[in-house]
Amino acid sequence: MNQLDALKQLTTVVADTGDFMQLAQFQPQDATTNPSLILKAVQKTDYAPLLKETVAANRGRPLDEVVDRLLVRFGCEILSMVPGRVSTEVDARLSFDEDATYTRAERLIELYSAAGISPDRVLIKIAATWEGIRAAERLERRGIHCNLTLLFGFCQAVACGHAGVQLISPFVGRIYDWYKKSAGTAWDEATMAGANDPGVQSVRRIFEYYKRHGIATEVMGASFRNPGQITALAGCDLLTISPELLAQLSSSSAPLARALDAEAARSLDIPAVQFEEAAFRLALNQDAMATEKLAEGIRAFIQDAEKLEALMLVA
Repeated sequence: MNQLDALKQLTTVVADTGDFMQLAQFQPQDATTNPSLILKAVQKTDYAPLLKETVAANRGRPLDEVVDRLLVRFGCEILSMVPGRVSTEVDARLSFDEDATYTRAERLIELYSAAGISPDRVLIKIAATWEGIRAAERLERRGIHCNLTLLFGFCQAVACGHAGVQLISPFVGRIYDWYKKSAGTAWDEATMAGANDPGVQSVRRIFEYYKRHGIATEVMGASFRNPGQITALAGCDLLTISPELLAQLSSSSAPLARALDAEAARSLDIPAVQFEEAAFRLALNQDAMATEKLAEGIRAFIQDAEKLEALMLVA
């Protein structure tokens, strides 16, 4: 049994890609997308026609709506290849606008419904800002399930769990990147690998907190830099993995052991905490890594959304 097959016995494997033609070989349960992945896909020969067809079929509509229709088109193609759910992201420019995020999420679900896709097969990705979490809380009450992304700080995870969101995506690799850059020449890759990786430790802390306190929100580690980060989180609820790393796992026959254990976490001595708005903002401010990576992530998604719009204007 290769490592990918072994991982599937412990964790729900999710593909992190807009390149849906790669999905069949890895047989993931779910798939996630974001503006960067969709931008990357439509610049490939195989996917350029989807961009042109979507633009041609929706001329005269507002550009933001055409973008959403393209995202849903990709989502529908992905859902034809995976048995579970697809995550589709709300425009990152709305990350600090609760009402606009809520309205855009509704539109994405309406577009999926018009395409014959049940809402329970879609997760709306929203940045885990205070406003994003509040929008997700309202959407969950409507039966629209959410994936809170760009999650770096423990306070974000606690607030998401309290809001009853379906799923969170802590970004392992980007946390790792920050600490590695911060350490500079003092960074020891071997010492900081596996269970000692700061990104892995962040997900473990969240996972154990959720399980200890009976929080139903699913934990899905994301943004991996190497297979070691993935195997160090075997047993997590879900892990979303790029096709490149899925291929590495499938080509490895190294043994894989459970690293996270929900049952064991239930007996840990972890005090419950809660973050109302002021406490949330203060905790996020005091976490330099989370503050910087959240802001950087939103900026990057906005830039890629703008690049995608530029391509659509000339399609």
